[in-house]
Order: sequence, then structure tokens, then C-alpha cells
Amino acid sequence: MFKINIAEKTGKTYKLELESEEIIGKELNDKISGKLLGSGLDGYEFEITGASDKAGFTSHKDVPGISLKKLLLTYGKAMHKRPRREGKKKLSNPKPKGLRLRKTVRGKVISPEIIQINLKVLKEGSKKLSDIFPEQNQPKEKAAKAEAPTAK
Repeated sequence: MFKINIAEKTGKTYKLELESEEIIGKELNDKISGKLLGSGLDGYEFEITGASDKAGFTSHKDVPGISLKKLLLTYGKAMHKRPRREGKKKLSNPKPKGLRLRKTVRGKVISPEIIQINLKVLKEGSKKLSDIFPEQNQPKEKAAKAEAPTAK
């Protein structure tokens, strides 16, 4: 079961849950057609921009295969928080210069351990994504009111 996030250029993200064996074996930055994700997405072309597994480890483009590996990383992908040992003290620079931490990351190949896949739209199909996913197209205020039944 994959949780798929489809991002448009406008910044809107659509969510989709899918059980498909055809995505397994694809790598980060691969292009996939919309037919793999469902019949409603015919004509679309997507690029895999990222993924994470059930433990929360992100896929890293420099790690081959599907295994877990510890990499020495600077700020960027898979490392964006301050280290724990600095505590709550205020720093003038929230990202200390030259800091590197060893972080666990997963390989770039999509495997059954992957839970979430992030996609970017490269080519649009005949129908817009807002028409394919109408329930996700509402503003947050209206969606909250529609879900909450009124008691009288």
C-alpha cells in the first residue's frame, strides 16, 4: 500500500492511496505514466521526487538499491533539524556552519518497505487533477464544515 502525493506547479498537492506492484523497482527521478496509478490519470506523466519508508527514513539519490545506509550529511535532504545536544539555547545561526551528522537513509529504488511516494507532474492529461480529485479541491474551511454534521 503506497500513499502517493502528487504535486502541481501551483503548489497544490493531491493525495492518493494505491496498491500497485508496477511501481516497485522504479528509482528516484524516474518518469512514470499516469496509467500505472489509475485509469483516471491517463495522459499524465510524473517524476518520482522522493519517498520514505514505514520507519520514516527518506530515500536518498546517492544510495543504490533498497537497503538502509548511514551517511554523513550536511544540511539538505534527510537532515534539516538542529542536533539534540544543543538543547533549547538560542543560536544566532540556527544551522551551525560546517555541521555534519550521520543519518540513516534508504536506497533510491522503490521497494515494498516504502510507504510514501512523492510525485511531480511533468505532463498534464486531458482532465485536470482538480476534476479527478474533487473532494480534495475544497478550501480547508469549507471541508471542515462539510465533514462536521450540525446537531439540532
